[in-house]
Amino acid sequence: MKWGKSMSEKKAKKKPSENAKTNTAAAAKSRNMNIIKNLIFIGVVLVYIIICFVQTPITKAVHMDGETAVGSMWSLLPPIIAIGLALITKEVYSSLFIGIISGALIAAISYGTGFEGFMGYVVKDGLISNVADSYNVGILIFLVALGAIVVLMNKAGGSRAYGEWTAKHIRTRKGACISTFILGVLIFVDDYFNCLTVGSVMRPITDKHKVSRSKLAYIIDATAAPVCIIAPISSWAAAVSGTVEGVNGIQLFISTIPYNLYALLTLAMVIFIALSDIDYGPMKTHELNAAKGDLFTTRNSVYPKDDAPSTSKGKVIDLILPVILLIVLCTLGMLYTGGLFKGENIIDAFSNCDASYGLSLGSIATLVLIIGYYILRGVMKFNECMDSIVSGFKQMVPAILILVFAWTLKTITGTLGASEYVRGIVEGASAVQILLPVILFIVALGLSFATGTSWGTFGILIPIVTGVFQSQLVNAAETGIPSMVIICISACLAGAVCGDHCSPISDTTIMASTGAQCDHVNHVSTQLPYAMTVAAVSAVGYLISGFVQNVFVVLGISMVLMAATLFVIKLINDKKKQTTKNNK
Repeated sequence: MKWGKSMSEKKAKKKPSENAKTNTAAAAKSRNMNIIKNLIFIGVVLVYIIICFVQTPITKAVHMDGETAVGSMWSLLPPIIAIGLALITKEVYSSLFIGIISGALIAAISYGTGFEGFMGYVVKDGLISNVADSYNVGILIFLVALGAIVVLMNKAGGSRAYGEWTAKHIRTRKGACISTFILGVLIFVDDYFNCLTVGSVMRPITDKHKVSRSKLAYIIDATAAPVCIIAPISSWAAAVSGTVEGVNGIQLFISTIPYNLYALLTLAMVIFIALSDIDYGPMKTHELNAAKGDLFTTRNSVYPKDDAPSTSKGKVIDLILPVILLIVLCTLGMLYTGGLFKGENIIDAFSNCDASYGLSLGSIATLVLIIGYYILRGVMKFNECMDSIVSGFKQMVPAILILVFAWTLKTITGTLGASEYVRGIVEGASAVQILLPVILFIVALGLSFATGTSWGTFGILIPIVTGVFQSQLVNAAETGIPSMVIICISACLAGAVCGDHCSPISDTTIMASTGAQCDHVNHVSTQLPYAMTVAAVSAVGYLISGFVQNVFVVLGISMVLMAATLFVIKLINDKKKQTTKNNK
């Protein structure tokens, strides 16, 4: 008996020291991995700079034979630095700013403008110009108004009442994820609107069922741009149709939907992930931590906590009514800016709409109406409503700061001629028409990832595609649009959405992080493996489409490949679970 007791005591004494050793070893391993990542990143950047010097020596850009770093590989270096630093350091503000500084330095050397020009690119043409841009200001107004609306809904008790109501109807993590997916699909009018609205409504529900904020941000992001790009009545359909000349833009957009492999496969991926409850990559760590009560894994203080209700009178209608008003008024706002009330039909009104102005009109109108409604209901006082506007602004400060830096980086990338460089690559590849769809998909993905803009990407590439097939489009009104043109434009759209979906400097990615109130770098790093899985299958699909120009064959094979890939992922996860169980 004494022997048994002494042995157990020895084991008990050994356990803390063993745990300490394990923790020390894990910390050392983590440090070593970080060092390796840093060295790899530095190596990649140095190799890229050497290649840039070989292609166009920046030191001779304006002093020698007229060559310039503008429109060369140098133009993609700033976003590469910014994105790489953000993923390694997990700090997005300084990473974006360093990207801006590097871009301004390249521009100043290339154009020979010196220190004065350098400061001008950063401050005047960069930060000030983007903050003063009317479209950007409209988005910031929409952000602040929506932040105030969310705070008002929380303080009025609407969010709490809605959470209590959904607790009776949505009882599982799968139900919470699928409900988020369905709401994201239903709000297809605009991706900004989608991200912030879905996040505000579903966040309390997913929190209750211990879904990590990174997982919520992924579902929001995956049902924003991928849904808008296959919705004929949306701001995205309007943007695409506006880039095409010589054919009916809306008709062409509708024709591209079955070939938009990335968007369709992404939606299938979200359904699979939600129903199977299977995760991989960094997301798995976040979900395991969420199951233990840690919804954030890291940096849970990026966004302030939601305000507690100031009354016990809150009802479900106090959340449902503001959301319905927001959807209706923002949609009407966009249609108004497109000329619906001046005789235009709905499709043309969406084609001509100013999304920024329309969303600002709709959100401000909603804010005014719900303040009046809450005061009349007696759930809030006027002073509380005014305080909520300030609180809403504070909640959106992280998103606003990231957006301003991202816009500035895009401007500098544009100044360096990234568009011209990519245009040259695509035009050079147009001779190999069979491989053109997969080439366009990869180029669009890279350009959108580096610049953070899907609209800018397909705005550059679609005119190139129509130019390549100009002779075949002459009689398109009588003979119809050739299949290869539709496939190539679909590849441009799919690649643009994919790059936008992955990019840390994309507006939509930033909005998804904001809607989920998730650390931005956490969202990007956890989403990337999922997006790349779908991108790989889509690339194979576009490779096949160059040889077999039949939508049923291409989409069918792509769906089968996606299902097979997900099945393999499930098998690997099950095997890992079994191994872990056996080791225990």
